[in-house]
Amino acid sequence: MNTAGRIVRLAERDRAQVQFFLDGEMRHALAGDTVLTAMLASGHTLRGSEFGSERRAGFCLMGACQDCWIWQDEGQRLRACTTLIVEGMRLRTTPPESWP
Repeated sequence: MNTAGRIVRLAERDRAQVQFFLDGEMRHALAGDTVLTAMLASGHTLRGSEFGSERRAGFCLMGACQDCWIWQDEGQRLRACTTLIVEGMRLRTTPPESWP
């Protein structure tokens, strides 16, 4: 497992730790992180590109571009850059089988 994040936390390292699951693997974040920050800081990318084999890492980081949609295990989509991470959250980078 890659523990080096795509982003590096420079401040606010003393916030409470939160556990979440990404593609079935337990990850750690800090309370107050967005889902996107939690994913990138834990060494993961956001998701695959629809247009090639590249991995996506978000684009505008402020909820305008629609690039950061990911899924919860239950099937609902969420915008990773504007949604706060929650203890026990179960996320996936690919759509569930039930996705339209």
